[in-house]
Parts: sequence; C-alpha cells; structure tokens
Amino acid sequence: MFLSKSIFLEMFSLYIFLLNLRTFGLLLMEFQFVLTALVAFACADNINKDAEVLSFKNDPADAEGNYAYAFETSNGIQQQEAGNPAGVAGSYEFVSPEGEKFFVSYTADENGFQPVGDHLPTPPPVPEAILKALEYIAAHPPADETHRK
Repeated sequence: MFLSKSIFLEMFSLYIFLLNLRTFGLLLMEFQFVLTALVAFACADNINKDAEVLSFKNDPADAEGNYAYAFETSNGIQQQEAGNPAGVAGSYEFVSPEGEKFFVSYTADENGFQPVGDHLPTPPPVPEAILKALEYIAAHPPADETHRK
C-alpha cells in the first residue's frame, strides 16, 4: 500500500522541520556550553596565575608497578605520592584563599580511599545503647545456623 503524494509531502515536511529543530537545539546547547565556559574563564580567580614549580620529582612505574612522584609550587601547594598495585600512600598541602593551610595524608588500597586531616569531619560517637547491644551480641552468639530456615 502506497502513501498518497500529499501525505508523503506532509510527512517529509514534518521530518525536515523536526530535523531543523533538532539541529537548532544542538546548536543552542553548543552555544550555551561555549558561553558558560567563557563566563567561567572570565570569572576565574587568578590568585595562582603566577605560581611556579619549585621542585618536581617523578619516578615512573617500574616493572612491578611501583612509582613515586612529588612536587611543590611557589603558592604553597605540595603533593607526594608513592604506590604499587596493592595501594597508594601520599599527602598534599595547600593554602586556602583565606590564608589557612590545609594538610591531608591518605592511603588508598583494598579498603578504599582513607584521608586523614585535622580539617576533615569526623563521625559522631557510637551511642551507648548501640555499644551495649554489640557487646551483648558478642557475648551471646546466635545458635547453630544449620537448624534455622
């Protein structure tokens, strides 16, 4: 069964309209992206624009996967890291725009990323009732699991 010429032309016109609309939408998204990038670039804080690298050390990965690197910049940024396939240990330091110095040491291994720093939040203490419940459970282990269903 064939479409009549008028229906075909209407469908073709709709297709062209939607294609143009889609193209316009893509152009609009590209324009928005470029505009956002330009605004971000113009508003960027150039506080570190004159920073220079004071030291840089890089020991690329050897055959076993061990590596290390360290660098320091004139604006107070420092980072050191050493790692192997089993994990990574390192630290970084920087100065905030308010002049406060931050230091973080970290490890990353099978237990995940574990940062340590005085400024990092700590979890609240475990409530006393939970501690007592855990002690009770440890002192009274469940019965043999083979009889449970």
